[in-house]
Amino acid sequence: MEELIKAIVVPLIDHPDQMLLTHEENAGVVTYTLTVSKKDIGKVIGKNGTVASAIRTVLNSATKNGEKIRFLIRE
Repeated sequence: MEELIKAIVVPLIDHPDQMLLTHEENAGVVTYTLTVSKKDIGKVIGKNGTVASAIRTVLNSATKNGEKIRFLIRE
């Protein structure tokens, strides 16, 4: 899943060297936290959250066996 997130996000941002992706599993929910440069945060979120929503849709479509995923974006 991490490779999928990176494949989606890296082409969108100008500073991929400042990107950090972590994941944590707690109570059956996997939380992916994406940290990007302050200059790139708007590109990843998109106008009215459209890009972030699209990323979440792709991640939920790629899950197996009803796995629950949260995707957080931080600067």
